[in-house]
Amino acid sequence: MTPIDPQQYGPWAVVTGASSGIGREFARQIAASGLNLVIVARRLPLLTELADDLAGQYGVEVRTVQADLSAPDFMDVLRPATDDLEVGLLVSNAGMGVPGRFLDVPEAVHLDVLGLNAVANLRLSHHFGQSMAARGRGGLVLVGAMGASDGLPFMASAAATKAFVRSLGIGLHDELAEQGVRTTVVVPGPTDTPVIDHFGLDRASLPMQPMSVERCVDEGLRALQAGRADHLTGRLNRVLMRLLPAAVTRRLNARLLSSGLVDGKPRLDHVLTTTVG
Repeated sequence: MTPIDPQQYGPWAVVTGASSGIGREFARQIAASGLNLVIVARRLPLLTELADDLAGQYGVEVRTVQADLSAPDFMDVLRPATDDLEVGLLVSNAGMGVPGRFLDVPEAVHLDVLGLNAVANLRLSHHFGQSMAARGRGGLVLVGAMGASDGLPFMASAAATKAFVRSLGIGLHDELAEQGVRTTVVVPGPTDTPVIDHFGLDRASLPMQPMSVERCVDEGLRALQAGRADHLTGRLNRVLMRLLPAAVTRRLNARLLSSGLVDGKPRLDHVLTTTVG
């Protein structure tokens, strides 16, 4: 596990989508470095359980914020919970995707994906980036998606929003560095989280074994410490992305994502109740 510097990134960190998976592990590893936490997600019971666990194990303060980051007014909930804190690190991890044919997914769902995956990242980066830049220190970690910049069939709109996140983060990397704020886009390769099951994928038929969530997050924090603009987790993933043409990866992803559909339709009832965070 990679410790992070409380002087650069503390004393408080905000982690969104912290109720499970990658966000939960980011919260755990950050708490292990001694930073206090504000953990944000929709599922308050899971947040409360995590807060008690982190406070008891690492002796840090933890605040919980129940918020839907796809809602236009989510900052009205988050600001009162953080305005009195010196937030030195933001991990913007909350996100969602709905595997399915683009035309079969209702427009309202596409707009929710856009709001959560793209607009929320912009608003969070702008809000917390301002106070970090004023202090001359801090860090922003934005979570992308492998292959998004090349387009993902059967998740076209979600991939487009994650491509926005990567572009935003890489642009901010150079811009905010002048003000002492480090920005890294962490692009998880296939990772062993509940998202695999939520997408209806068969773990046994996946082309490669998913990496552990602990390793994924550790690589992300290492990339932040090293000052990288973006980082794709998993050495094999990095090799494959360099060697395989984008057209080939699109075909492979299309085959994989379409396998999780039910009679060719998106599993909206299931996916929307298990959104990350």
